[in-house]
Amino acid sequence: MRPGLRYGTAATRPLAREADEEALATSRSPTTEVKPTLEKAWGYQGDAMNLPVRDIAAALPFYETVLGFRVLSRRDTPHKSAVLVRDDVQIALAENGRDSSQDGCAFHVKGLEWLFAEFKANGLQKELSQFDTEQHDDAAWTVFYVVAPDGLCYWFGERQPASN
Repeated sequence: MRPGLRYGTAATRPLAREADEEALATSRSPTTEVKPTLEKAWGYQGDAMNLPVRDIAAALPFYETVLGFRVLSRRDTPHKSAVLVRDDVQIALAENGRDSSQDGCAFHVKGLEWLFAEFKANGLQKELSQFDTEQHDDAAWTVFYVVAPDGLCYWFGERQPASN
């Protein structure tokens, strides 16, 4: 699905130098602070509550430290899993034997630029030079992607107001 991707890259975006990111962060910095919020989540394979990882214990620090999730619950049966929560959404990571490079989740976001700044401040090593605009269901979305160390790909998007 997304061959050759690694942490901090996205399928259709070119890599950028650190200097480009600094310029982007400065040029796109919002003038008023907004609390970034995850509002909705959809799993690429239809299930945001069963996202595959090889090792729960190894995966959790990235989600807690960089993405700002907290562990809501953990289970050991039928396989190891953890439910994570942030804002209005829950996702679950599971040692279910599926291929993490073929799955991920899309998040509807409020305050996308602030969310990106938060992730960077939390240690995200993002190599992309820009936010992109994508069309989905007759709406424009400003988006960025994050590929977690476990291989799951995440789409973060904020719906843009309709232009007249």
